[in-house]
Amino acid sequence: MFRFPAPRARAALAALILPLALAAPAHAQTLVIARDMDVNSLDPHRGFCDTCQIVFSSVYERLVDLAADNKTIIPLLAESWTSNDNQTVYTFTLNASAKFADGSPVTSAEVKWSLERLASLKADPGFLMDGLASIETPDARTVVITMAAPNSELLGILAAPYASIVNAKVAGAAGAASGAGADTADTAESWFLANSAGSGPFTLAAYAADDELRLARNDVYWRDAPAAAEVVIRQVKDSVTQAQMLQSGGADIAMQVDADTAAGLSDPNVVVSTVPSFNFVYIALGAGAEGMPIKMTKPVREAIGLAIDYEGAIDLIVGGEGKLQAAPIPNGFPGTENLPLPKRDVEKAKALMAEAGVAGPVKLDAVYPSVNVYGVDFNLLMQKVQQDLTEIGIELALQPVTFPVWRERIGATGIPVTAVYYAPDYFGSGQYASFFGLYEGSPWYNRSHAAKAEDAANPNMAEKMAAALAAPADKVDAAFHEVGMEMISDRIIIPVLSPNLILAHRANVEGVRYSACCNLPLAEISVK
Repeated sequence: MFRFPAPRARAALAALILPLALAAPAHAQTLVIARDMDVNSLDPHRGFCDTCQIVFSSVYERLVDLAADNKTIIPLLAESWTSNDNQTVYTFTLNASAKFADGSPVTSAEVKWSLERLASLKADPGFLMDGLASIETPDARTVVITMAAPNSELLGILAAPYASIVNAKVAGAAGAASGAGADTADTAESWFLANSAGSGPFTLAAYAADDELRLARNDVYWRDAPAAAEVVIRQVKDSVTQAQMLQSGGADIAMQVDADTAAGLSDPNVVVSTVPSFNFVYIALGAGAEGMPIKMTKPVREAIGLAIDYEGAIDLIVGGEGKLQAAPIPNGFPGTENLPLPKRDVEKAKALMAEAGVAGPVKLDAVYPSVNVYGVDFNLLMQKVQQDLTEIGIELALQPVTFPVWRERIGATGIPVTAVYYAPDYFGSGQYASFFGLYEGSPWYNRSHAAKAEDAANPNMAEKMAAALAAPADKVDAAFHEVGMEMISDRIIIPVLSPNLILAHRANVEGVRYSACCNLPLAEISVK
């Protein structure tokens, strides 16, 4: 039986323990994050969301990482790599010290199994492995990835959290499968909701949907240990409540404080800063949508683009905390330097409408998801666009809907005018060219129903994208600049603004930054 020591002994014991107790929080601190979680899966090869990026990059690791400058690829599990001249074969050498949370080494076999699983599950992030020809493992530390066509962006893709390397033995015992047929044979998704099998600085401790997600420090982590012993992500939907939690000390970091709420924060214990983001919101035109009362030709699409008051939208919707964006490729990504920024020109827009033989008023359905994303209220956004377009004789019938309804309609019949948002899946412009490019088979070729419109498809796009992916490092920017100019000319996707990211945290929190691959790198954060 435990017995309390005598008074003199207790005093001596206290003298020894007190300094340790005072030092303990630096080692055993808990980091609390308030955010509206959008988790759709905690399987790193199935999940596809902003919260997923944070969790996967903290629990798992990839062959390579993205540096704090958000553009330089640096070693992670791979200590070095090479590629052939035409960028179809990449050879990686793994760090011999890398190990999973169960202490077993990370070998080339796990890398092959994991990347092939990402491809074969056919889940949302599986497109990252499009064009994969083969993965060979000559020995335990060497991985050779061969692509079917040149791909200058493969390193950026492999830095994405969805390219996580998983402990095949542990996950396989829980029903995870890789290779042909994995999309039907794999039964591990529910297991990943309560367990993890990675080599990252944290492990998954617990997850309760619509409540909280807990991470625990990986005590056998093979690199520098994170400062936080535990990370708790609490489900908090609205901006005001997140800000209140910061002020009360109920949260260390609030991830979705909007510009209006941030402007009202004057607490000396709270730090609020803004940084440019790679996120953007855009208007999209369904050139071939059913029931279109006019021909949505390029002059009409150009007129719509010229009629939008971009500067006014930034001021109204995000309180001035945003940037203009030229093309559907984020500012700062390859190819975006010196692209022409959008400008409002109502008189030129009216002339183009007249040239197209369109006399107003023209009524167009504007169906869009009723969401608030990155501090952008889509209802307010579309009210602003509605007001702007009346000046050129276009009347929008605003129809806010749920995402499932929006997806069904845009796929089935198309939508004349809509609004959507996009955040990067990895650092590289190819993802935008393949998603927004108007060539047969691309998502927005299908969503805009370009095949039914006389001038919506862009036959040059696929060729220019292939040239950009095959370009040597010193030519990539120029090649993607051409891609960006093509997408600007198409005027199917019209970026309205790139909202700044608001970073809000307690004053005693250090290391908070925005990552283009991983959103919020938790291992770099500490609480003083």
